[in-house]
Amino acid sequence: MKVAVVEGDGIGKEVIPIAREILETLRPDLDFFPIEVGYGRWERTGEAITDEEITALASADAILFGAVTTPPAPDYKSVIVRLRKSLDLYANLRPVRGEGFDLLIVRENTEGLYSGIEKIEHDSACTLRCITRKGSERIARYACACTRTRKDLTIGHKANVLKSDVFFREICIAEAVSAGVAYKDCYIDALCLDILQHPAKYDVIVTTNMFGDILSDVAGYLVGGLGLLPSANIGDRHALFEPVHGSAPDIAGKNLANPVAALRSAAMLLVHIGDPGSAEQIETAITNLFSQGVRTRDLGGSFGTREYGERMVAEIRASRRS
Repeated sequence: MKVAVVEGDGIGKEVIPIAREILETLRPDLDFFPIEVGYGRWERTGEAITDEEITALASADAILFGAVTTPPAPDYKSVIVRLRKSLDLYANLRPVRGEGFDLLIVRENTEGLYSGIEKIEHDSACTLRCITRKGSERIARYACACTRTRKDLTIGHKANVLKSDVFFREICIAEAVSAGVAYKDCYIDALCLDILQHPAKYDVIVTTNMFGDILSDVAGYLVGGLGLLPSANIGDRHALFEPVHGSAPDIAGKNLANPVAALRSAAMLLVHIGDPGSAEQIETAITNLFSQGVRTRDLGGSFGTREYGERMVAEIRASRRS
């Protein structure tokens, strides 16, 4: 089974090697191969990603992805947005788990404000928010399928202002009714507040592309920050796993990054390839290290990225020997 490894930019180069080492320890049978994409490559070659890399990534059974810098420049196109569209990774799954709550944000991943349909003119700029029936139906069906092993569905939208969200909301409701799924709907701005005040009220949340991006970052407050949050980008034929956090150039190379989000993304990869037992070993090791006071500085600890990684590897190896 082939796993493509993309370190990307910034702290991706620090946290992804740790996640890869854990995967190699748990599953030495996996065939890993590196792919270089991102802003650093763009600075060196003028291309952040080419069709050749996309073809190579499409050949993998799963992709472990770090983080790529996307500068606010008119001539630079987001690598991860292009990958999501090229590989049709339409479902972005962002779990957020803490004491007394277990959320799963299901974000439509290929359209909306991140469709890439934009233009900049002399005195104006326009980004088209495109919501299609196909995209809305399939993300709603995916979210409904997720509720079969959980509780209920919340539809996050802004239908009181955006006609495109009236469209999205109606489709999601129709899919929930068809699937026999209990649902409620909520304005996304109110949802961002209520999820912080009452996270236990929510289970599976489905929403559009940018709203899902914002909501999952907001929910990161519940567990201590983005350094703990993983995600999966799922399509019918391909799957990519990445931390929710970005490349964080302000702390890159300083041994400050928290590798837990990357480790949990690796755990989601293992579940995807049919190995939930190894995924659980990762989560158990993270919990054990927390209980031992092994934490990175963003969580009030004293461990750097490398040192935390070393303890994590030792914990996994010890658990496999016992």
